[in-house]
Amino acid sequence: MLKYYTAGESHGKGLTTIISGIPSNLEINQEYINKELKRRQGGYGRGLRMKIESDTAEILSGVRYGKTLGSPISLFIKNKDWENWTEILSTEKIGKHADKITVPRPGHADLVGVTKYNYDDIRNSIERSSARETAARVAAGSIAKIFLEIFNIYIGSFVESIGGVYPANNFLNQLFENKFKSAANTINLKADKSPVRVLEKKQEEKIISKIKTAKKKGDTLGGTFVVVATGVPVGLGSFVHYDTKLDADIAHAFMSINAVKGVEIGTGFSSAEIFGSQSHDEIVIKNGVLSRRTNRAGGIEGGTSTGLPIIVRAAMKPIATLMSPISTVDLSTMKEIKARRERSDFVAVPACAVIGESMLALVLANKFLEKFGGDSIEEVMDNYNSYIKKIPLRIKKNFKSR
Repeated sequence: MLKYYTAGESHGKGLTTIISGIPSNLEINQEYINKELKRRQGGYGRGLRMKIESDTAEILSGVRYGKTLGSPISLFIKNKDWENWTEILSTEKIGKHADKITVPRPGHADLVGVTKYNYDDIRNSIERSSARETAARVAAGSIAKIFLEIFNIYIGSFVESIGGVYPANNFLNQLFENKFKSAANTINLKADKSPVRVLEKKQEEKIISKIKTAKKKGDTLGGTFVVVATGVPVGLGSFVHYDTKLDADIAHAFMSINAVKGVEIGTGFSSAEIFGSQSHDEIVIKNGVLSRRTNRAGGIEGGTSTGLPIIVRAAMKPIATLMSPISTVDLSTMKEIKARRERSDFVAVPACAVIGESMLALVLANKFLEKFGGDSIEEVMDNYNSYIKKIPLRIKKNFKSR
């Protein structure tokens, strides 16, 4: 199984991620990883931190001469801003501590953190709960993406809305009607050209205008984004137990992203408002291959991939740090006060979509290895090719008229 762990604080020395379960002989392109990290940092409405950091990953282990060894891969992302925080986040005892933060921000992990872990300083909550941690996830997800692309599985994303501004022509409908025939990474080619990662120019202009308004007000905005995976074979995941379902793993992965408050697979909540005849995907056969007429299920039925594109839609709430703060309570005096400011973004939906790509990649790579596992890429490839070739023959043999 593919597993990954991250470690590090927002303003500490850096972020570390360790990935285990990747087979040997996978060619790793470090530029690919760094490009994904750069994509995460983009987007109109990001804060000053993005001007300081220029994330790159250093491979510490698990790779030799550009190929994986089959052992755990460790990556390190240096925090350039650490130089300004050496005393505030010192791992050693020092004579004078930094001033304690006692004013929690509504919507952040500040208050729940100090309550759960018995901290006397909110800084301890802020550092690990920060979305800065997702840079390590994108590094791990990049490895998963490289692995999946060997098998022609591609992942892309776009921003559907920010601040309630939706496109005139919703690209989602093309996905649900099974009209999207390209590899998912082609979505990124267009979305990455937009500073807010949308697919429509007029929508982009309206969104940027709304972000400018939010900045003037000292406020923040959230939005929705869509992540798509193409080339996923039939049979990843299973219906036999609750913890084997592909869609359950995807929902868990996306809900673990900072500020994500809702996840849909396929048509999701809208399917609850229509007849079953309008919701389910009719099964058809074309050139001897079974498929679905539409893809409203988002590429998953019964917790198992159908072979159609995986479609995930998620909602990100507005960022909790406001430059025009709302009310809270100072824990040192137990009196009401305005929340404190912490360097932050005004909008991070475009970045969240890129993070979503990595989370989907990690889930799919894990499910792929569960089904086609092997110690080397060559062994996994043999297992995969054997399965793909035999699917039509197996179905015909099992259901042949007697």
